[in-house]
Amino acid sequence: MMLPIHAGRQSLLALLLWLVMPVAAHAAPGCVALDLSFGLAAVPWAPKAFSRFKRDTRYAFQLEGDRTILRAQADASASLYSTLLKAPVTATPDTLSWRWKTDRLIPGADNREKDREDSPVRILVAFDGDIKSLPVAEQRRFALSWTLSGETPPYAVLEYVWSEQVPVGTVIASAHTSQVKMLVASSGQDGLGQWQSIRRNLRDDYLKAYGVAPGPVLSVAVMTDTDNTKQQAVGFYADIRLGCQSP
Repeated sequence: MMLPIHAGRQSLLALLLWLVMPVAAHAAPGCVALDLSFGLAAVPWAPKAFSRFKRDTRYAFQLEGDRTILRAQADASASLYSTLLKAPVTATPDTLSWRWKTDRLIPGADNREKDREDSPVRILVAFDGDIKSLPVAEQRRFALSWTLSGETPPYAVLEYVWSEQVPVGTVIASAHTSQVKMLVASSGQDGLGQWQSIRRNLRDDYLKAYGVAPGPVLSVAVMTDTDNTKQQAVGFYADIRLGCQSP
């Protein structure tokens, strides 16, 4: 069973800043755990356009047994499917876990190269922080975003990707901004066509990518994109959770 989702056009600068209802959760001291699984009434996910100059990836819910999963189909396209927290999670969760699946990697894609930076599956976490602490060039980028749209992009984004060439655990800096870093969570051909269960230490990964402790979590999103390689890709996502390690 498939339920179609029609993606609306939104400003790039507002991609990860869409306010939604808070998500109920049980939290250990110093940590907030959130179940962001698809199909939960308290977790409203929605498509968000990446740019009005790019085609949108098509997202659709499917039922797999008693679970709701998300299917993403990209055709020379890129757009997000996201949920944001009404109140930032000030106590950063310890872990991020999810399941994802793809049948094939993207021919020619390489996250290290600006003009080939695509991924069949991608999880993004946006963080708050002190913009004034950034280099002058980055502060100007934030100021320009505010001037053009009235929206301020998140302070930092950590993206988990599936790479064909780069080993798991590798950090890849974005060619566009110092405030987006990619971390390889799956690599190579192993596991294609099968669900992969991933669990990452969110705090440690952010520290590895940025060299400092993370700020409050603002949002979580997924993206299957082929806008750079002009290829096609299909990805599946399920069971996204922010969790706490046992004391």
